[in-house]
Amino acid sequence: MDNDDHEPLVLSGSALDALKEFYADRDALQKKFEDLKTGAEDEFDGANDRSGGERKAKMLSMDVFPESWQDSQFWYSDETATALADELLDGATAETTIAVVSAPSVFIQLKNILKKEDKAAASRPKIWLLEFDKRFDVFEEFVFYDFKTPLKLPPEMKGSIDRFIVDPPFLSEDCQTKAALTVRWLSKIWLVTNPSDSRLIVCTGERMEGLVNKLYRPSRIVTTNFEPVHSKGLSNEFFCYANFECGKWKWREDKSES
Repeated sequence: MDNDDHEPLVLSGSALDALKEFYADRDALQKKFEDLKTGAEDEFDGANDRSGGERKAKMLSMDVFPESWQDSQFWYSDETATALADELLDGATAETTIAVVSAPSVFIQLKNILKKEDKAAASRPKIWLLEFDKRFDVFEEFVFYDFKTPLKLPPEMKGSIDRFIVDPPFLSEDCQTKAALTVRWLSKIWLVTNPSDSRLIVCTGERMEGLVNKLYRPSRIVTTNFEPVHSKGLSNEFFCYANFECGKWKWREDKSES
């Protein structure tokens, strides 16, 4: 037997440095995630620290949750996520329930905005995050959601949601249709024209436009001129569809009759 087969593998200096950097980045990310999991990022609601001063709640970041392209995860930029979260919260009260379906970056900004407003928990709208990625179960609002079983959700959630942001993970008819089934099952109001507290936002690819306007037609959804931006870019053109106009978007004129 050749003794060379038993010689240990020796890395070059540059390869060793790269490996060390990889492990350092991995460990730093794991530390952030563990801090989040143990409540270091929780809301403090004006609680005082040990020195008697008021503690400030730390803002959450999607950096703790790296994207998985294999799972078709593409997070919005902070600006886009904040814009969408602002519209979901506009005029919302403690009686409002918001569902974030497959759009965790918007959920993170909803949490951050509510922290900044520093409202008592009892006066805030109720928020749910329906998401396949179980890393987000660190949040009490997390509900596991797989679009392949669109109605496999807690039965008490049926007909309980006033406002939605929906970003189906795949640009396929099957995924889009099943996500719409979820929205219909969850929606408190589906067929009423312009109900006062109902808001529906769907963000998905431009090529899904015809299907989206068909699936959500009972909710009076229309293509808007708002263009969602993703933090790491996206080759597919993305559209925002909504059943209301606001300061951030208007309905596209050529789709106003949808």
